[in-house]
Amino acid sequence: MESFDSYVTADGAALLRFAHALTGDHHLAEDLVQEALVRTHRRWNRVDQPGAYVRKAVVRQFLSWRRRRSSGEIPAPEFGRDEPSSADHADVLADQDALAALLATLPRQQRAVLFLRFFEDLDDAAIADVLGCSAVTVRGYASRGLARLRESAPETFVRNGRTS
Repeated sequence: MESFDSYVTADGAALLRFAHALTGDHHLAEDLVQEALVRTHRRWNRVDQPGAYVRKAVVRQFLSWRRRRSSGEIPAPEFGRDEPSSADHADVLADQDALAALLATLPRQQRAVLFLRFFEDLDDAAIADVLGCSAVTVRGYASRGLARLRESAPETFVRNGRTS
């Protein structure tokens, strides 16, 4: 089994990127990763799959943080998606900011489900395992989250008669 120190050295940066994409805030991402690693360190000898276990701990810390503390800030994550070369850079950034603002309005469970589905490319069963709920609950969160985004998106993403 890999040592805790070597795991953190090898995967720490990727874990921080994961948390930053989930939260949209670099400082909060650092806090979540640190707290997840502290909690994981105590159980390290019993962890079979370190990557999945620590990611799960980060997501749970994110959900717990949102429960304990509400914030009026709207995070603006940089998702690192490929930008089309023909699009105006300002329009692309405006769309990313609008999407980040929309995602920030979702309840924490819906946001986590959409993030895990579309950013991490996990299926419903894997998301259910991470969140500690059933696959049916995951599909419900995804459905309600996407419906809420669709309700808000037309006004946000329509520019000059086109949908971006």
